[in-house]
Amino acid sequence: MPAIPAYPPHSAPRLYIDAELSEGADIRLDGPHAHYLLKVMRIKHGDPVKLFDDRTGEYLAHASALGKRDLILAIEGKTRDREAVPDLWLCTAPVKKDRFNWIVEKATELGVARIVPVQTERTQTPGLKPEKLRAHMIEAAEQCERTALPSLDPLTKLTALLESWPADRHLFFADERIHATGEGSFRKALVAHDGPAAILIGPEGGFSDAENAMIRALPRSVPVSLGPRILRADTAALAAVSLWMAGRGDWTPA
Repeated sequence: MPAIPAYPPHSAPRLYIDAELSEGADIRLDGPHAHYLLKVMRIKHGDPVKLFDDRTGEYLAHASALGKRDLILAIEGKTRDREAVPDLWLCTAPVKKDRFNWIVEKATELGVARIVPVQTERTQTPGLKPEKLRAHMIEAAEQCERTALPSLDPLTKLTALLESWPADRHLFFADERIHATGEGSFRKALVAHDGPAAILIGPEGGFSDAENAMIRALPRSVPVSLGPRILRADTAALAAVSLWMAGRGDWTPA
C-alpha cells in the first residue's frame, strides 16, 4: 500500500505573518500575500497553509474563504513553538547591494539572532534599505522553515558599536593580518571563550590600521583567523558564522 503522506504536506505554502497568531483565529490576507496564494499557488478552498509569527511559533491553517483579491485562513492549531536561537550577533560592514542581501539571507538561514550593519572608514554603500533587507530575511525564513527571524539594526558606526559594547559578550574579530603569525585559531578561540558572542567582519579592503587597533583595545575582542586564503567580505561573514555554529552554536549533536 502507498505510504500515507505527511500532514501538513511539505509542499504547503508557508508565510510569515507580522501579528501574534493563535489556535482558532481567522486571518484575513490581502495584498502580496493574497496574490501569492491565489494567483501563484492557485490555492483552493480547504487547502493547507503554514503560518509563523516570530513570536509564538508555527501554525497550520486552511483556506476557509476565497475572494478575488483576498482570502481568509482559519488556524487549526500550532505545529511548533518558536525555535530557540543561538545567542550570536553578526556585525558586518555592508558591501555591494546584491552581496549584502545575500549575507543577510544566508545569516538568517544559518540561525544568527541579530544582524548589525557596521559603518567603517572603507565602507562603500549608498545607503541601506531596511525594508528590503527584512524582506530577504522573511523569504529565507519562509523557505527554510525557520520560526524565528533575526533582529536587524540600523547602520551603526564602528566607533559607536565599540563604545557601547556589552561587557558580557565576546567579539570574534576576523583579522586576516594574524594568519601569518600562526596565531588566531578560531577553533581554539571557541574553546576558550564561551557565552554570548558576536562576529565582526570588515569591508572590502579590510579595516584601517586605526580601526584595527581600536577593535583590539576592546576587552572582549578576540582576533581570529579564517584560514590561509583571503576571503571576500561576504564569504568571510558566512564562513565565520558557520564555524561558530559548529563550535558553539546548535549544530553539534546534543
